[in-house]
Amino acid sequence: MGLILLFVLGFCASAVFANDDKIVVCYYGTWATYRTGLGKFDVDDIDPFLCTHLVYAFIGINAEGTALALDPELDVERGNFKNFTSLKEKNPNLKTLVAVGGWSEGSANYSIMAAEPEYRQNFINTSLAMILEYNFDGLDVDWEYPNRRDTVHGEDDIENFSTLLKELREEFDNYGLLLTVAVAAVEEAAVQSYDVPSVAKYVDYIGVMTYDMHGAWDSVTGHNAPLFISEGESAENESTLYNVNNAVQYWLSAGCPPEKLVMGVPFYGRTFNLSDPSVNAPNSPSNGAGLAGPYTAESGFIGYNEFCYILQNESSWTVQTDNLAKVPYAFLDYNWVSFDNVESMTAKVEYANSFNLRGIMLWSIETDDFHGLCGEGTFPLLNTINTVLAEGSTEARHNNPPHHHHH
Repeated sequence: MGLILLFVLGFCASAVFANDDKIVVCYYGTWATYRTGLGKFDVDDIDPFLCTHLVYAFIGINAEGTALALDPELDVERGNFKNFTSLKEKNPNLKTLVAVGGWSEGSANYSIMAAEPEYRQNFINTSLAMILEYNFDGLDVDWEYPNRRDTVHGEDDIENFSTLLKELREEFDNYGLLLTVAVAAVEEAAVQSYDVPSVAKYVDYIGVMTYDMHGAWDSVTGHNAPLFISEGESAENESTLYNVNNAVQYWLSAGCPPEKLVMGVPFYGRTFNLSDPSVNAPNSPSNGAGLAGPYTAESGFIGYNEFCYILQNESSWTVQTDNLAKVPYAFLDYNWVSFDNVESMTAKVEYANSFNLRGIMLWSIETDDFHGLCGEGTFPLLNTINTVLAEGSTEARHNNPPHHHHH
């Protein structure tokens, strides 16, 4: 009896690891430490068991490619890099990466660096030194974006980016380090920036930024991250619409294998100012940004933690679900807000499971309801991601014999 029981337990354990290791990549926007009151979020506020990969955002570079701390007082003097990678003492399975780039860093320095062999080498050497000094497990390259914005070398960026990743990979392999990228999501943007098969070849995974699909920069209301076509959109050119499904299918068809595709989800919403409060469906006329969050304090943007609290405490808001796009929106007077909640997060992770994607990445952990103020427990969005990913893995195990690894 004892032997049989052991065999069964062993079988279950092997089945668990045949799950192809679905991952949860959590970005941490380190400037959240400067927020006030209930918005303040430090490294200590991270639950290291709800993410498989944690990403420190951001470091930067100069035009010669030297990797630099963007907030040296916080990152180095106050020990934030070290505190962040020390989360591995709590969860030894956790991987911690440092992200270079981001929106505010722009494209110019990356374009210059990637075009020059000696600048690329300098970038590799200095980023590697930083990674080793502070005990990171790898680098996430978030150049926003090759051949776009303030690029210097234009279309040459595309090939130069692939070359940079190739050279990083060759060096990082000597140390067993991870190399990942965060990329523009929709086809119209991505075709300008990436040679998809070569990017996929050199990285451990590609994080597709499937959010910011619509925002206050548009002349009509729209969802930040619609899963599919939304109410009020024409199905005539459905494949060109900005939504998560179209972006994911583009990346898959362009040559990113599903086991390297990590799908992005937003822990924030986008806010709009309606032109007419009585015309409040998706794709209604709007002009400019709506309300800002009390802690994030950026017009047109609101954290889930901020908005769930507003909805819970101000009953005058109307919340609807766009049944086509599978995401909620809310309005009150001139304010119109696109956001994600537990329900839409569930639908998105189920979608990722259905295409056997590697996992989910989220921007960003510090705007989940980490204090549990909205009656859904602490980290409700992040917990939902973990739960639904695990359910997808369970289904995969039932469909495949446990000894069958897809690698």
